[in-house]
Amino acid sequence: MRYFILSALALCTLSACARDPGFTGVAGVREATPAEVAQCAYVSDFRMQPGVYGALIEQGIRYSRNRIMADAQTAGANTVVFDPISPGAPVYELHAVAYRC
Repeated sequence: MRYFILSALALCTLSACARDPGFTGVAGVREATPAEVAQCAYVSDFRMQPGVYGALIEQGIRYSRNRIMADAQTAGANTVVFDPISPGAPVYELHAVAYRC
């Protein structure tokens, strides 16, 4: 019985993860450069801290970028411009500006 409960809990957790845009990505929102959004309408700024650091920082950055794109889409944007990240520099916060193009 204990095994069944743990299996059901694990399956529930996995199915919730499958719907989280931080893990799956966001269709309909693209990343652009500042020059590509010159004629677009500003929607909002978004900031997020990666939830993990150290060996998992790349996954934390990818998750945060996807969450920002999902939040931008909810706000009505279809294009996002992220601040550049310097290679090797620590990342404590991601910043992006969302636009409707």
